[in-house]
Amino acid sequence: MKILLIVGLVISSAWLIQSCNSSSTSENKSSLDSAKQANKETKPVAKDASDFAMNAAVGGMLEVESGKLASRRAVNPRVKEFGQMMVKDHSAANEKLKSLASTLNIALPDSVSADDRKQITKLALKKGKDFDKAYMNMMVNDHEKDVAEFRKAADNLSDSTIKDFATRTLPTLEMHLDSAKAIAKK
Repeated sequence: MKILLIVGLVISSAWLIQSCNSSSTSENKSSLDSAKQANKETKPVAKDASDFAMNAAVGGMLEVESGKLASRRAVNPRVKEFGQMMVKDHSAANEKLKSLASTLNIALPDSVSADDRKQITKLALKKGKDFDKAYMNMMVNDHEKDVAEFRKAADNLSDSTIKDFATRTLPTLEMHLDSAKAIAKK
């Protein structure tokens, strides 16, 4: 009798364990199905946000490439430091934007535009104080444009993720513009 009772308990326990595992597997499968459905229902990113992200990526790469050039070629220590700051700050912003774009399925370019490449090549031909002056003028003009674009994006974009990126990046760009103007005056 005791043996039958023990066998019954073992069978009941095994059945209970199997039932729990089946329930858990069903719940996990249900959760996965819900997540897949949510991904299918995700709306594509609005064109304004996608266009802004593309332009910001290209502009950021221009800042990094020209900053690297300035950190090597500038004769004025302030211009060299500014170039180094461009590389550091814009590399960080570019990485953040790449990460956001990846989560939103936005394909960003991986190099500067042909026009930007020409601008960098033209800048590279300059030497000494002519280089410094041309670089800082380029940075003032570029950052004036960037600040306006980022301000517009921070105020108007429909995608909250890209809008937040623009809002958080804008103060750094404004600081860059102020610094570029101050260095260009001297």
